[in-house]
Amino acid sequence: MRFVLLVATLFSSSSIAALAEDRPNVLVIVSEDNGPELGCYGTPAVSTPHLDKLAADGVRFDRAYVPQAGCSQSRAAYLTGLYPHVNGQIGLATWRFRMYRPDTPNLVTWLQAAGYRTGIIGKLHVNPESAFPFDFHEIPSANFSRKMMGDYAKFAGEFINKNDQPFFLSVNYPDAHRPHIKQVDGLPADPLEPEDVEVLDFIGIDSPTLRADTANHLNCMSRLDSLVGDLLQVLSDSGKAENTVVIYFGDHGADLIRGKRTCYEGGVRVPLIIRWPTGIESGQVRSELVSTLDLAPTILEATSADAVTGLSGRSLLPLLTGQEDGWREYLFTEYHTHSAHNYFPQRAVCTQRFKLIQSLQPNKENPDYRFTIERWYTHEEIDAATERAGGHLPKAYKQMRRPPEFQLYDLEADPYEFHNLADDSRYADTLNELREQLAEWREQTNDPFLDPDCVRRLKDEIASTHDGKQYNKIDEWAWYKSVEGVVKAGRQ
Repeated sequence: MRFVLLVATLFSSSSIAALAEDRPNVLVIVSEDNGPELGCYGTPAVSTPHLDKLAADGVRFDRAYVPQAGCSQSRAAYLTGLYPHVNGQIGLATWRFRMYRPDTPNLVTWLQAAGYRTGIIGKLHVNPESAFPFDFHEIPSANFSRKMMGDYAKFAGEFINKNDQPFFLSVNYPDAHRPHIKQVDGLPADPLEPEDVEVLDFIGIDSPTLRADTANHLNCMSRLDSLVGDLLQVLSDSGKAENTVVIYFGDHGADLIRGKRTCYEGGVRVPLIIRWPTGIESGQVRSELVSTLDLAPTILEATSADAVTGLSGRSLLPLLTGQEDGWREYLFTEYHTHSAHNYFPQRAVCTQRFKLIQSLQPNKENPDYRFTIERWYTHEEIDAATERAGGHLPKAYKQMRRPPEFQLYDLEADPYEFHNLADDSRYADTLNELREQLAEWREQTNDPFLDPDCVRRLKDEIASTHDGKQYNKIDEWAWYKSVEGVVKAGRQ
């Protein structure tokens, strides 16, 4: 098993100064636990005027994905430009999951080598944190209680206005992570009530708790929008907005049923908006399959930083500038585990029309189904809601709970993935094509889970932390250390 070692070119102080001249700043805005639940993406009821304007002034991607629907996994992937199974951050940093190597190169080190100041506001949530030596870090906690929310813009102003050296700043907001808090410091000014909303379409069922959850999830989105508005005003007041690339994305889908911690569209499909007043045409809406893995090569190219080989994504600049005649045909996502509660490895591939999900532990109960239901709802409520919905919903929920090896969906006819076509002979050719593409991708990216021993070893390691219904954290998740290829690669 190979592990790609990426090395950024180091520059002398004089060459750094020359490279930095007139290069754009980069402001990355990351929200928590939300898909494209914004007005500009067509979500009714929600009020998001600032993000809608950002989209109108920039480029909105309608088919954007994260490689894994988990906070640490998604953030590590965007910062390193590598799939979770390639960089090693396959689960939450909170549960001691970590990248394979403590010296994994990433956007922070690459841009520092290219003469950029680097800053982060809000949580990093990737292990080890020492791999990301930001020059400036404020509000390092997750801040799920939403304290002092005005500090995000305040600290951003301090960093942005410090000097004229080009900067990279990542601002990470806690909304819309649970708890779904209805209102904080008067935001949103006019919060939604359950009767004002419809349950998100990818859930497919309705109940009082789901409707209340939806209302407060959208309230979080409206509050997020107000805070982003404050941040963008700080940038505008600095006089640096015209020469700043602004990138906004959600780290993964909503923490609702069929969302976060799944390979379904509700988990891996996210909003992605890019604005660069002096670099790209505004008002574009792109339908290509793109990934947050594409952000690292995009930022490197936009800043004229040294190119890095071996990244999992590709630069979006050709799309943004209208110079790309062709784009990727297949896009890949994955799942491993989140905490120790929900180990259930999967791999997925999608095209513009079809999507295939492969479960590496088929026909076994996915523990995340129980984890989600029992944490936020009740089995009685969800079972009753699926029976009321009728039609295809009861079967879809049963398959979510105990997935077969393959699930195939026609995203044009069935965008919310309720009709599994894997056993339909009319789609046999499509099934075989996507199976082959998935297998080839796994080989090309040296997926450690091609080795059944890795699947078993991580499962056993997670199971060893269980004590009845208690889940005990351990100091270091090191299942990969007994995988010979990774150990050798880590010493290269």
